[in-house]
Amino acid sequence: MASVDVTVRGAGIFGLSVAWACVRRGARVRVVDPHGPGAGSSGGVVGALAPHVPENWNEKKAFQLDSLLMAESYWAEVHDTGGVSAGYARSGRLQPLADEHALTLAQQRAAGAATLWQGRAVWQVIPQVAAGAFAPLSPSGYLIHDTLTARMCPRRACAALVAALEVSGTQIVTEAPDAGAVIWATGWQGLLDLSDDLGRKIGDGVKGQAALLRFAAPDAPQLFVDGLHIIPHADGTVAVGSTSEREFDAPTSTDAQCDALVDRACAAVPALHGAAVLEHWAGVRPRARTRAPLLGVWPGRDGQYVLNGGFKIGFGMAPKLAEVMADLVLEARDTIPEGFRLIA
Repeated sequence: MASVDVTVRGAGIFGLSVAWACVRRGARVRVVDPHGPGAGSSGGVVGALAPHVPENWNEKKAFQLDSLLMAESYWAEVHDTGGVSAGYARSGRLQPLADEHALTLAQQRAAGAATLWQGRAVWQVIPQVAAGAFAPLSPSGYLIHDTLTARMCPRRACAALVAALEVSGTQIVTEAPDAGAVIWATGWQGLLDLSDDLGRKIGDGVKGQAALLRFAAPDAPQLFVDGLHIIPHADGTVAVGSTSEREFDAPTSTDAQCDALVDRACAAVPALHGAAVLEHWAGVRPRARTRAPLLGVWPGRDGQYVLNGGFKIGFGMAPKLAEVMADLVLEARDTIPEGFRLIA
């Protein structure tokens, strides 16, 4: 590569997606990560692309909806370019309803989704008996079923973007000097660096543990049960996660909390009893103080930018966040939502 227009530091989902957005607009891009692609929390096993509840609508929820709706064509283009699948499927989600109050609230939200989701997805209440064998137990006998939620395999998604970028002539390296505009997408440790530089807390990391089971239900919807994600993948596995640990000593080690996730999943979904555990995983996810993604110019650093803070929603938000970042870096066009804006 004779010259570079954009250097992206960080090869997680945010770094790879913004590199792809810039490449699609004709920019020459180099991605730099000393640990390689998907080495941090983007190399996990869960992969839930789930929407916020369709009520109390705000800028963040509207932005997430747009990104989730563009995801299918986004991942199809990445696959068509590089030949690697992200394991994406808009397979929907089931959630149990505990009692009559929860049932009434879910029915009210169904009316809100009909308007807020623009008729492009449905939030509905269904009997548990209509959901099939891979469904959670529900005290009320009813479940929420939404058709907006999707799944993908985080590792495969990173590999798919790497393949598309390499086919397009992008270098992905462990070391290189800055050249051109520099985008910092460096995860939780990047949030700590940003906090140190600005002299105030911008964000930190939250550890999560997850497990991968051998159980084939590739066409089943994912489940959300009492804060637990249970996600069937296309490769004959089911991911279960995750914990949220604000205090931790060992970022990538697992412990009894991970075993407890598997026990909870089996209690919620009897079909999972006896499924072999293939892997325990742990990693630290970047959480901005605002709980929203952060993007914009790095204050006080000309030609340098930040894209970070995708705590739990990074893969779902990445397609549109990458486009907004490319607007700013390549066209000096600021389309950042106010709630996502990084300010000095």
